[in-house]
Amino acid sequence: MALRLSSSQRHHATPFIFPPPSSISTPLSLIRRLSSRHVSLLYRRTAAPKACVKLEEKNVPETGRTQWGKVSAVLFDMDGVLCNSEEPSRRAGVDLFDEMGVKVTTEDFVPFMGTGEANFLGGVASVKGVKGFDPEAAKKRFFEIYLDQYAKPNSGIGFPGALELINQCKSNGLKVAVASSADRIKVDANLAAAGLPLSMFDAIVSADAFENLKPAPDIFFAASKILNVPPGECVVIEDALAGLQAAKAAQMRCIAVTTTLPEEALKAAGPSLIRKEIGNVSIHDILTGGSDCPNQKIQGYQYFNSFGQTSPEVLEVTESGSIQNRNSDGGGSLSTGGGSRRDILRYGSLGIAISCLAFVVSNWKAMQYASPKAIWNLLFGVSRPTFEKNEGESRTGRIQQFVNYISDLESRGNATTVPEFPSKLDWLNSAPLQLHRDLKGKVVVLDFWTYCCINCLHVLPDLEFLETKYKDKPFTVVGVHSAKFDNEKDLEAIRNAVLRYGINHPVVNDGDMYLWRELGVNSWPTFAVVGPNGKILAQLSGEGHRKDLDDLVAAALIFYGEKKMLDSSPLPLSLEKENAPRLLTSPLKFPGKLAVDVSNNRLFISDSNHNRIVVTDLNGNYILQIGSTGEEGLRDGSFDDATFNRPQGLAYNAKKNLLYVADTENHALREIDFVNEKVQTLAGNGTKGSDYQGGGKGATQLLNSPWDVCFDPVNEMVYIAMAGQHQIWEHNTLDGVTRAFSGDGYERSLNGSSSTSTSFAQPSGISLSPDLKEAYIADSESSSIRALDLKTGGSRLLAGGDPVFSDNLFRYGDHDGVGSEVLLQHPLGVLCGKDGQIYVADSYNHKIKKLDPATGRVSTLTGTGKAGFKDGTALAAQLSEPSGIVEAENGVLFIADTNNSVIRYLDLNKKEPNLATLELKGVQPPTPKSRSLKRLRRRSSADTQIVTVDGTSSNEGNLYIRISVPEGYHFSKEAQSKFSVETEPETTMVIAPLDGILSPGRFATLHFRRSSPSTSMARINCKVYYCKEDEVCLYQSVAFEVPFRDAIPGSSPAEISLDYTVKPKTPTNSLLPASR
Repeated sequence: MALRLSSSQRHHATPFIFPPPSSISTPLSLIRRLSSRHVSLLYRRTAAPKACVKLEEKNVPETGRTQWGKVSAVLFDMDGVLCNSEEPSRRAGVDLFDEMGVKVTTEDFVPFMGTGEANFLGGVASVKGVKGFDPEAAKKRFFEIYLDQYAKPNSGIGFPGALELINQCKSNGLKVAVASSADRIKVDANLAAAGLPLSMFDAIVSADAFENLKPAPDIFFAASKILNVPPGECVVIEDALAGLQAAKAAQMRCIAVTTTLPEEALKAAGPSLIRKEIGNVSIHDILTGGSDCPNQKIQGYQYFNSFGQTSPEVLEVTESGSIQNRNSDGGGSLSTGGGSRRDILRYGSLGIAISCLAFVVSNWKAMQYASPKAIWNLLFGVSRPTFEKNEGESRTGRIQQFVNYISDLESRGNATTVPEFPSKLDWLNSAPLQLHRDLKGKVVVLDFWTYCCINCLHVLPDLEFLETKYKDKPFTVVGVHSAKFDNEKDLEAIRNAVLRYGINHPVVNDGDMYLWRELGVNSWPTFAVVGPNGKILAQLSGEGHRKDLDDLVAAALIFYGEKKMLDSSPLPLSLEKENAPRLLTSPLKFPGKLAVDVSNNRLFISDSNHNRIVVTDLNGNYILQIGSTGEEGLRDGSFDDATFNRPQGLAYNAKKNLLYVADTENHALREIDFVNEKVQTLAGNGTKGSDYQGGGKGATQLLNSPWDVCFDPVNEMVYIAMAGQHQIWEHNTLDGVTRAFSGDGYERSLNGSSSTSTSFAQPSGISLSPDLKEAYIADSESSSIRALDLKTGGSRLLAGGDPVFSDNLFRYGDHDGVGSEVLLQHPLGVLCGKDGQIYVADSYNHKIKKLDPATGRVSTLTGTGKAGFKDGTALAAQLSEPSGIVEAENGVLFIADTNNSVIRYLDLNKKEPNLATLELKGVQPPTPKSRSLKRLRRRSSADTQIVTVDGTSSNEGNLYIRISVPEGYHFSKEAQSKFSVETEPETTMVIAPLDGILSPGRFATLHFRRSSPSTSMARINCKVYYCKEDEVCLYQSVAFEVPFRDAIPGSSPAEISLDYTVKPKTPTNSLLPASR
């Protein structure tokens, strides 16, 4: 186990650290993070020539606090301390004065920082001699500009480490407050923009109620009083001279940060400590003044733990200078003896070297992505223009800036030439291409991608946008598939990905990473923009570059067009979708996930690439579909009108007859209501979000590629595997709030005791344990199965993955065994069976495996490890990237065999289980919506009971519907039973009402009058909901068919009874025919 410096274990109610906007798989940066996380030491300034610091953050001995004194509260300034808002504030001030016709710079505001908005603006106005300056009107307009342009919610202005430090203060029993000279409107806006909930602070004191602002101590005194803490027990963290002076006047200790002013300027105000920014302030600094030794303040050096990871070990630098590593329970120690700084560096460097060597030896797969060029690029960057848009710059101006950049690049003549594609590589969507033949004269975007990567999938719409915009220009995209997983090197697997994600540009299978290494690529996705002469113009990585690519391509087309270097002849394409006729007629198209309603004999299928949900019975007979047209979209409404976009996860609410849907590419959570036959959106609006905390409702709460869902019927909570930002979220069906539940949003496999100390890596499957205390997670990118504690938000490893290096997402393979010795490959599905066993769709190994949670043992149930389509004996049968799995009542597993576009089933009750394909009877591919206004007639589903009743020869009369349930059952009080009427031909008869609710006794009276004497048919469709005491509710579809004979003139009115007694469904020993 690697030696770590540790901070205290974190157990926080406010859960989330906010990671960068796009998490990218980076093989080289993983090694870089590894060395810095596990064994690096960071210097800090202190007084004594010998080290005297204990780096354990909790339970600091009182003897270490003698000179520093008791600390009970921490008062945080906002601008420049919690929020990186000083510069945005100054820019908003520049905008304000610009509207007034007064030219100022951001530097003009520096002397007035921390004095409140009125003084902040008024001071500059006074210096510039602005006449008739109205401070209140200026302040109002300033806030309008600032809130509109610079402080939008969750815009990421929070300083790194602020949230962690606040939580550490709270976990050490300290009270925390914001004490700012800003007005409350700005305080609230900045905290929201920084992702810091107001609820985490014990007090918020702003300028609104004070006449005297900083450097007067009034605000700090008020905070002290509200917190009921003496001023002498408060520590202030400030960045401005006015704030330091106010703290001194209040006789409070003050830690200064150099985010606004240099250290030399701050020293004059006499702070207790000086740190670079809040991320460099430790709980140790707050509790002990930066040292356990007397009178140590700002001089000398101190070794400090710089890691966010937690560990049960604590590294101590003792007073004698020795280094000790001891367990928190007081166990044995490791001492280096004499302990000079040189010794510490020597042993620290040796630790780094040993740690990296151990990583390389045990994780050789990650090394295949490394190259000297990639290391160079990582250290020194790559050729690219600046993509920061200047204030007020138009798109035309920005494109011209890129034109100038390209001109300069060409004049220097030092741009990298892209090497030729090796001739042996396989191509999709086109014949093999040569850069210096087929692509000569074209602007090309090379997209380095791998189809498992969620970030690569997120940028496909950006590439499609470019292809559409420049379809008549000498421009093309070429996908360079550079596989992470072994399975992804297979050409047929890539072909399926091209078909599944609708990719219409050429794709080359660079399984040996040739171009990746030659160009020094080190992350997915990476874009290389190539000129018509084969020279690289720029290289970009990650999501969110649509505008950058658009402007750069436009600039390249302008520059090289003027040089007459472009060739507009089209590339000959041979799209895979035109060579895959089976998908045109297949009932299903890449089905993703499944759910089951055993009580009502229903199987729910997420027919992902048909953008619909299909419902069959457990024998495969068609019942109905939701999203009948197959169109991509986000539209609520009836089953026929609703649309989805590649839906994945499904979870059934048996009590309310609802189905929850992870509508993945709509970035939404949807609800299908089978009682009212409608679809509604619970969260998301079709836009990919970047909110790592949540707490909103409905369309205002954005999601990011939800991949799977499960439902807790006791707490009525939907848990969401949010693959797009590596977290687990929850949706409360009672109040409609959707929020993050576990995971800090960083892509790694980190197991901790709380939600803040846990990280996931593209979680793609989720299933509840029988006792509802845990959720089991298929953590696809770490190739592991993990257990999530639904009380604490912490997690533990069950099987697969790397148990030591949390950043290593390259430990994968196909090996059964126990615990961490198990190797999986990108599992997408997980199910906890009724027997407590966990079933895993080991997707890229093309297998279904069983995991015993008691022993950790994993064994293969079916599949050979090779992709294929073959029924038969379980261990000889073949699947192709199965991704969904559910269990029927009697131990039958249904499997979404995604790349085969079929549903398979495996009966675990048999001594020698066979894998078989479920025959889907009556399931057809979706058809485009009819343009006719005439409503299509309802088709009877397989579970509908048909009752035929003679309609007589009368011209008019009444139809009496009477439905009853057997003893021990009652009609549902929540779900109302309904009826609707159809006639054939439509013009031969009038029946009223045409639809309605069956009364409490489940009866209704309908009147009919015939408008034609010819024969006709009336059909009364009834949907009946009924329940047994203390059990889930059931439903029965009944259709009364009433054929009317030729009418006899003058016949008396008919009284026709439509009677039916519901027959409850009883589970049988086998839900599937024995012959299969």
